[in-house]
Amino acid sequence: MISIKYISLLSLLLLAACSGGNKLEVGQKTSMKIDKLFEAGTRVKGEVIEARFNIENTGDYPLVFGEIKGSCSCTVAEKPEAPILPGEKGVILARVDTESFRVNSEVSKYVTLIANTEPNRVTLRITAQIK
Repeated sequence: MISIKYISLLSLLLLAACSGGNKLEVGQKTSMKIDKLFEAGTRVKGEVIEARFNIENTGDYPLVFGEIKGSCSCTVAEKPEAPILPGEKGVILARVDTESFRVNSEVSKYVTLIANTEPNRVTLRITAQIK
């Protein structure tokens, strides 16, 4: 039978082993600098636009992205999987399939991302002229 002393000692050892520096904690807010507009110029109908949004973590904590979502099924975005450390840079990639767009139209598509920043929701815009 295990005594309460041993259970307490084991619990303290586990807590000591788990405590470490540079951990992500809930509630750590940081800041970022991000290009919010990607102008794709004139594109041919059916072409896939590949937009790159440059990010820089300007805060004191790692920058972590939660959900990232395109405004429609033609817009798909990828977020950095690893946190972006303070002072480091990263990229968000977005692809827009122009197959369903009208010729001679101007389009704007959006990517919304959620991060540990204030505000926590940021909207990015992709524009193009379809010929």
